[in-house]
Order: sequence, then structure tokens, then C-alpha cells
Amino acid sequence: MTSSRNIDEIKARLNLETSRIRWHELQTYYARGQVVRVGKALDLLDVASELTADNRARFEQWLAAGDVGDVSPDLARAWYDRDAELWAVVVAPWVLVQDRSDSTVH
Repeated sequence: MTSSRNIDEIKARLNLETSRIRWHELQTYYARGQVVRVGKALDLLDVASELTADNRARFEQWLAAGDVGDVSPDLARAWYDRDAELWAVVVAPWVLVQDRSDSTVH
């Protein structure tokens, strides 16, 4: 099991690798099925660090709750239409993205 100190070190490293990116720039990754949506209720770095630490149990809880998952076609289209600016971090082969704007899909 990964210690909280290791998680903190992972988070610090991932924080340096986190940036904002436009959805149009992520199309190739989305087409490959490599984009993971992180809900607004979660901290992007928490999710990325748990994925990096291979904390499967925690990740499965988020998946089951719908807090983490695939980007639906409707959401992808909405992000594409407004060329949404998202927060992103790479945990190879995944690109974790989070929309922190107030826009929602209807």
C-alpha cells in the first residue's frame, strides 16, 4: 500500500504537470478512448495521484459513484462546440480532464 507521504510526493510532481488545455487539442486522445472525466466534486490531483499509486479500490469507488468516467458523446460535443478550456494531467496512457467552468450539458 502507498503511504500518505508517497501520495503527497506524487501529488507534488503531478501538480507541476497539470495545465489548462482546450478540448480541440485533446481530440486525438478522446478518439483513442484515453480521456478520463473527473467530476467537479473531486480534486484532479487526488484522482491522478491515486491512479498513479494504483489504488484500484478508491478509483472503483469514484467510477461507481459517477465521479470519474468516460467522456460521454454529448459532453464531448458540448465541449467541442465551445472549445472548452479544461484542466488536465497525464497519467499515461490516460489524460484526466476536469471542467471547472459553470457550463453544464443538458
